[in-house]
Amino acid sequence: MLVTGGAGYIGVVLCERLLEAGHQVRVLDRLYWGGKPIEHIVDRIELIHADVRDFDDRALDGIDGVVHLAGLSNDPTAEYNPSANWEMNAVATEALAAACKRRGVGRLTFGSSASIYDGLGDGLFDETTKVAPRGAYSRSKFEAEQHLMRAADGRFAPVILRQGTVYGYSPRMRLDLVVNTFIKDALLRERLYLHGGGWMWRPLVDVTDVAEAHLRCLEAPASTVGGQIFNVVHENHQIRQLAMLVAGSLSLHHRHVRLETAPVPSINRNYRCTNRKLQDAIGFTPRVTVLESIERILSFLPIDDPIELAHPRYYNIAWMTMIDEVIGTHGAFADVWSARRRDAGDVVGRAKLGS
Repeated sequence: MLVTGGAGYIGVVLCERLLEAGHQVRVLDRLYWGGKPIEHIVDRIELIHADVRDFDDRALDGIDGVVHLAGLSNDPTAEYNPSANWEMNAVATEALAAACKRRGVGRLTFGSSASIYDGLGDGLFDETTKVAPRGAYSRSKFEAEQHLMRAADGRFAPVILRQGTVYGYSPRMRLDLVVNTFIKDALLRERLYLHGGGWMWRPLVDVTDVAEAHLRCLEAPASTVGGQIFNVVHENHQIRQLAMLVAGSLSLHHRHVRLETAPVPSINRNYRCTNRKLQDAIGFTPRVTVLESIERILSFLPIDDPIELAHPRYYNIAWMTMIDEVIGTHGAFADVWSARRRDAGDVVGRAKLGS
């Protein structure tokens, strides 16, 4: 299997699950966050250090399935660099699908986003809902979906997974996702802000369940999943519910957390959707609860000395901004990447194609 973005937040967890299931894994990743997130599995995978926007068909040699996760991954990063967002999330997806068809790779799963449903008002949305994406991120994901649906035929069976708001622990940890952010804020500030009272709804899913959904769709019959769109959701939660769950969990660790109201943010996401189609098609419903995920995250975080959690590496937009500041100061993008490659150590040295 080829996993684009395999060193990312979802990608690392997916690679672990693919290896556990007995698959051979090849990762294509730019290593924007270095090689540390995959160092624990690097001796069991093949790594191609490359940008998905410059895809080389040779990366598909010997591959029978692709999981496409590479790209910018939320609204702030998409708005920060709209052109890169469109190139990675839309244009590169179309090019990857064409490469798969040229090389006879019949199965591809795509990590799309349930944020496509945002802005539709009240309701429980399913895959038949007519959508009108309004943000740069969701528009690029929807465009990629359309490319894949047009490419689907008897030999190429793409599967689109509209992933809910993802949370949970990953070796490439992110603290800019709603549940993860609440845990970080509770530890660092001992308070959580409920914007607009926290009444907004989000469809939630743990990162391990997202990985499982991709695996199941890779292994399911093409006649069942090919050319289909599936939501991947465990439960819909209001933001204030999530805050209460985090605060309650931390109280068991003797940490008091205050909940406070705050003004409504400029970007106010509010939507719900259902996982029913995925359950009916392949019998899979995400099962990891928010409470279970919170406890697992806390087992990995420095609860007693949380200052480390402020590091930019845990926040996509903060990391991008920091890299750009370094480039602007030193005027040498190549030097920045040389430093990242040194940090990655032997990981980058394992790239076997194109050498």
